[in-house]
Amino acid sequence: MTFEGRFADQILPEQLHILNVSFLVPSLRREFGGCAGNIAYALKQLGGTPLPMATIGNDGVDYAKRMKAMGISTEFVREVADNYTAQAMIMTDRDNNQITAFHPGAMVQAHLTQITARSDIKLGIVSPDGRDAMLQHAEQFKTANIPFVFDPGQGLPMFNGEELAHFVDLATWVTVNDYEAKLLCDRTGLSCAELSHRVEGLIVTLGAQGCEVWVKGEKTLVAPVKAKEVVDPTGCGDAFRGALLFGLEQGWSLLRCADLGNRVGAHKIAYRGGQNYTLESLKTA
Repeated sequence: MTFEGRFADQILPEQLHILNVSFLVPSLRREFGGCAGNIAYALKQLGGTPLPMATIGNDGVDYAKRMKAMGISTEFVREVADNYTAQAMIMTDRDNNQITAFHPGAMVQAHLTQITARSDIKLGIVSPDGRDAMLQHAEQFKTANIPFVFDPGQGLPMFNGEELAHFVDLATWVTVNDYEAKLLCDRTGLSCAELSHRVEGLIVTLGAQGCEVWVKGEKTLVAPVKAKEVVDPTGCGDAFRGALLFGLEQGWSLLRCADLGNRVGAHKIAYRGGQNYTLESLKTA
């Protein structure tokens, strides 16, 4: 949904204790999305082989068919018949600020799918999911000796500092945006420099300002890529993560992975929805 004004003009800070606002959204679209689907889409566009692990509800059959038509495996996509597929209702204002309402639906049973070692699985990612699924899948990746990215995203507030620190210790890499980085540091009591000593690399995305790559306490700013057009930020973070996984799978340096992520994110923002762009020109980046 698109709100043509600014949230800041409608919300009075001194009245937050009695918040009661309404936003007129003249445009409304329904798009395929979700972290697993969006990341898999970006990775596939770049020439990778994604294996999305997710749950869908009784309304998700068309989504599964679409993934198969794009050549994306649904081997680890579980259908939960008595639930809706997880859905996010996202409202974006003219400054690209977003307010999201999220219904988890079938996602609450995501932990039922297990991760085991397999010769054709090179690396993984733990992105926002059901709380139990995130906890268990991180442990299972570690047990299976599969290196993985910890990408807590909007799921980060579900965990306390001790749990987040444990995620970091299990992971090989961590990626967050600037707001999530602040929350991660506040809850763990560790700075970005300190967190980066516990993994092979920490990436902090900064939107239009590019991203920071932290390795062993040292920060490198990876320059932003100017978008040709700013249309819809929804799914840009997932597009970045798909590029990150592609680069890691190729054995690239973290800086090169982040540079591709910046370019894919800047490309995606010119398209509405999380899965309506193509990346033919970036495959050999």
